[in-house]
Amino acid sequence: MTQLGWGRRYLLCQPRHFGVLYEINPWMEHGVAVDVDAALEQWQGLHDALVEAGAEVETIDQPEGVPDLVFTANAGLVDATSKRFVPSHFRHPERVPETEVFARWFDDAGWDVARLPDAVTHEGAGDALPFGGVLVSGYRPRSDLAAASHLTDLLDVPVRTLELVDERLYHLDLTFCPLDDRRAMCAPLGWDSYGRRLIESLVPEPLWLTDDEALAFCANSVVVGDVVHMPACPPRIGRQLEAWGFHVVVCPVDEFLKAGGGCRCLTFALDVGLSSLR
Repeated sequence: MTQLGWGRRYLLCQPRHFGVLYEINPWMEHGVAVDVDAALEQWQGLHDALVEAGAEVETIDQPEGVPDLVFTANAGLVDATSKRFVPSHFRHPERVPETEVFARWFDDAGWDVARLPDAVTHEGAGDALPFGGVLVSGYRPRSDLAAASHLTDLLDVPVRTLELVDERLYHLDLTFCPLDDRRAMCAPLGWDSYGRRLIESLVPEPLWLTDDEALAFCANSVVVGDVVHMPACPPRIGRQLEAWGFHVVVCPVDEFLKAGGGCRCLTFALDVGLSSLR
């Protein structure tokens, strides 16, 4: 097993002002109460598990008025080699203010901030993950197909697009989780037929998720070396991952699932070096 070359440095946001304050995906129900203390405890549990697995974690402060900033996967995209950050352009106006919060953090940290055109939406690492020498980019529910060419220009990286067809699996990272250089958890429920063929061509050893496993957010997991942090782990998935040499750590994030986000959604990998894909 050749481990992923990224996933050992993450940006997280402590949920000081998290809540389900609007409805922009099928999981959200306006007015559903979030247990703030439980959310903080679950976030800290994920944070500590990542550190224990050997990851470095940085944090960004959450201002009031941006409850979904905790889902840092949607911050944008990075090329750690060139230290370039492309902030997301959000589809829903409720999340638009997050763009400048993230852009300021990266600018202050010395990153080159490169912008997408104003008319193009793309929701960052929630909709784009590297695998097999390309950046796989999902589109339709939250990101535009047209974003692919701009990402190629801004990050100098080959992009392959995949249409997301199930509104419940509205981001790529709910359907696709790279595990190492050959393996990934894959949820075909979320893709059209072309997308399924694309993943079949890229992933030599896919772990195909059933519909129920996909809707349990199994693919929304965080890999640090040989440790897979999952919001839930059905026995079948656990047995296969262990057979491949992975260790599974279940990190309950029930309070965040109320807003449609799991473990991967709560993390943003800062060490993705896209130059290796060129």
